[in-house]
Amino acid sequence: SLWGIVNAGSSSDGTEDSDFSADHEHTDRIETYGRTRRNTRLTRASLRLSQSSQDSSPVQISPAEVVTFSARRVTRSRSLQQGPPVTPKKYPLRQSRSSGSDTEQHAEDLKRAADQDESPPRTPTGNALSSESDIDVSSPNASHDESLAKELSLKDSGSDLSHRPKRRRFHESYNFNMKCPTPGCNSLGHLTGKHERHFSISGCPLFHNLSVDECKTRASSRDKQVEERTLSHRQDENRHGTRHQAPTERQMRYKEKVTEMRKKRNSGLLKEQKDQYMDHRQSHGNNREPLLENITSDYDLELFRKAQARASEDLEKLQGQVAEGSNMIKTIVFGRYELDTWYHSPYPEEYARLGRLYMCEFCLKYMKSLTILRRHMAKCVWKHPPGDEIYRKGNISVFEVDGKKNKIYCQNLCLLAKLFLDHKTLYYDVEPFLFYVMTEADNTGCHLVGYFSKEKNSFLNYNVSCILTMPQYMRQGYGKMLIDFSYLLSKVEEKVGSPERPLSDLGLISYRSYWKEVLLRYLNQFQGKEISIKEISQETAVNPVDIVSTLQSLQMLKYWKGKHLVLKRQDLIDDWKAKETKRGSSKTIEPTALKWTPPKGT
Repeated sequence: SLWGIVNAGSSSDGTEDSDFSADHEHTDRIETYGRTRRNTRLTRASLRLSQSSQDSSPVQISPAEVVTFSARRVTRSRSLQQGPPVTPKKYPLRQSRSSGSDTEQHAEDLKRAADQDESPPRTPTGNALSSESDIDVSSPNASHDESLAKELSLKDSGSDLSHRPKRRRFHESYNFNMKCPTPGCNSLGHLTGKHERHFSISGCPLFHNLSVDECKTRASSRDKQVEERTLSHRQDENRHGTRHQAPTERQMRYKEKVTEMRKKRNSGLLKEQKDQYMDHRQSHGNNREPLLENITSDYDLELFRKAQARASEDLEKLQGQVAEGSNMIKTIVFGRYELDTWYHSPYPEEYARLGRLYMCEFCLKYMKSLTILRRHMAKCVWKHPPGDEIYRKGNISVFEVDGKKNKIYCQNLCLLAKLFLDHKTLYYDVEPFLFYVMTEADNTGCHLVGYFSKEKNSFLNYNVSCILTMPQYMRQGYGKMLIDFSYLLSKVEEKVGSPERPLSDLGLISYRSYWKEVLLRYLNQFQGKEISIKEISQETAVNPVDIVSTLQSLQMLKYWKGKHLVLKRQDLIDDWKAKETKRGSSKTIEPTALKWTPPKGT
């Protein structure tokens, strides 16, 4: 090596070293420099400490000996040339280990002496600037000094691991009380074939009339199909604009194969198969999935099984996110009902982690236990929402609640609504809104049916910002009553209203149904030949955009000879009349029962 050549060419004391000795010396310096340097410092500090502390020592150390000791350096090459290695002197050290305080004092003295020691500076790589070899001096107490130095360094660096969170073991985080709700199931296996256990019906093999091995076999076959499909897609990567090109031969063969498989489907079930299906249904009821064999083709049944497995996998991921992420309230006790929640609501963490909340159905205060709820109900004086009662017909009432005057009630109402609405984002900033709460009265008080909120000053003429019907009152006509009441307020204000976008799925269905009824009622009473969208909007307070979209969905708006025509479909009108007769007039809004004046500034 280059290092060996340079040292072999010239020597400071006139002696020549071999390449081997130079290489060996350099390697030894690199590997043991840090350890021997620490031992050297500890040995010097120990000598000074023993010289100052011991009263009667069998060996007296003179300053000259200390200097000689600290300056003595032995190289491997010189020891090889000069004969036998020189044995360094060993000095006995007197150390007291009677108490822990003495040991700590000794460690502090060691550290102070090491700091005061003047050692040669080091380069950025950590090597000393001196060209001489390392000190080859040992001490009988070097191991003890190293242990003290290690304890001291750990103490100084603050490497106390007590502040770190304790790692949770499997048996601590795993809930063994969880069990599949299917009767007779041991919670083993999974419909996807990728998990060892399941805790829901969606992943239960027994519910789907399958075994654990069958699920695993189906999973492996699905993986093979995915690999084949991926390989075929890679082969088709060179085909640009696949959508506008003719299908390949492979695609045509697959299409013919699917057509043949669907033709092999039996047109009907045999009597034995029907009896088998009925026996399965009677013995298991809703605890098992109905038998699906021979009902459709094998190809379609396999597609359905794949969709089930994929949905089950997505549900497992969703449940994992809910369990690992923010806490979610599962159920609420509201009056005489226990309601299952649909979505997450940002209740305080101390309440959300409980999983079940107890609510007062009049003041909407939420509590942690049934005992607290009973004590609250004994003292609560509320029997209806705060605010002004602006509508009453029979046992149905509507209260107008100002978000600025009754802030706590409106915030609790928004938190409650978020449990059943996915797109709601308003929780605490309730001052710019008015809340119209619909109730149903009995001898115990006015029970919450639903509500809608609207802005006090809406620049886009939105008459509804958020609307909700409580789950126990859904599919009973109360949702349309709330929508009709919002448009009744718009008529009194002499404005054209529309709900705030985007609408939720249930909200869009409810509004589409309401707009359909409004248009059919108007067309049934209209006797003229020419009709105007603007006139319909002024008469019903429905936005013209909503009217046009509803007419298009009903296929009643046509373009003919350069003009837009509205078709009066009598079949739809007859169906609407039959439903109105069957429904009755109990769940309708009476305009004369409204006692309300638009707020100032709106």
